[in-house]
Amino acid sequence: MDDTPGTTTGAARVAARARRAVVTGGAGFVGSHVCEALVAHGVEVVCVDDLSTGDLGNLAALRDEPRFTFVEADVSRGLDAVGDEPVDLVLHLASPASPLDYLRLPLETLLVGSAGTRHALELAGRAGARFVLASTSEVYGDPEVHPQREDYWGHVNPVGPRSVYDESKRFAEATTAAYRRSRGVDAGIVRIFNTYGPRMRGHDGRMVPTFVRQALAGEPLTVAGDGSQTRSVCYVDDLVDGILAFAATDHPGPVNLGNPTELTVGQVAEDVLAATGSDAGVVHVDLPEDDPRRRRPDAALAERLLGWRARTPWPEGLARTVAWFRAEDGGAEVAAAVGRGASA
Repeated sequence: MDDTPGTTTGAARVAARARRAVVTGGAGFVGSHVCEALVAHGVEVVCVDDLSTGDLGNLAALRDEPRFTFVEADVSRGLDAVGDEPVDLVLHLASPASPLDYLRLPLETLLVGSAGTRHALELAGRAGARFVLASTSEVYGDPEVHPQREDYWGHVNPVGPRSVYDESKRFAEATTAAYRRSRGVDAGIVRIFNTYGPRMRGHDGRMVPTFVRQALAGEPLTVAGDGSQTRSVCYVDDLVDGILAFAATDHPGPVNLGNPTELTVGQVAEDVLAATGSDAGVVHVDLPEDDPRRRRPDAALAERLLGWRARTPWPEGLARTVAWFRAEDGGAEVAAAVGRGASA
């Protein structure tokens, strides 16, 4: 990870108060970047992942690091495999997060948000550790308030296909808050908005990697609806800095972490075409059920509390992401399955 303020500040703060951290979901897209940032700043990391959606390839740079341990385990079944050594920080990032994954694994998604969150909180409670739940902007559903502030309760369909993810995270938030109130656990919540960058899977159904994969494969980009719906996309290094800056506090949250720059899906598609040099154009497909029309964080609390904001401009982050996809494949991912649409 680059040694820039947007990627090191949070990790440096955590390193000042934590010697050993447990990261659930650490082999995933965001989790692997979190593990790298912590290890780079001298923190011993135990990464727990069942590899249902994570990939050991994401952890290749840590393979020979003496401060890094990988444990293949399902957090929904417990965290006994972590052992009895002291733990100062538990970061609960485990969960299917892409539409294709949580629709393929609906019950598993609900379990990791419920039982998995409880097991991670129990570990933090026993160890006297700081606990951070990686929640999501999806708790706001298809929001009726714009931009979304932390005190907005959301507009979620509790029985729609996306509910397995939305309600899993909402339940995880309720559990986290209850453990803080009733058990005195130093627990906090961050709500992560759309994030992109290296190590995303081109076939996972999310907007940016789907568009980049399609463009590099010479395929038309599948824009859902008329493309006027909006998203606010944050580069992964910025997000990791925010998560770790929050972890170094004792604040309960929730705190939004995201880039408040709002882009239409159509604009993202055009930008990807330009960044990849593709002339394949776009095709329009049906909107997924319960797809949010607008999504943008009010990030004022994160800036006030943490001194954090998203620093990587969209063109720069996109260029880095495209370069990673090119290097990966030519990658196998670029030649992988033809996309059937993308949902952010």
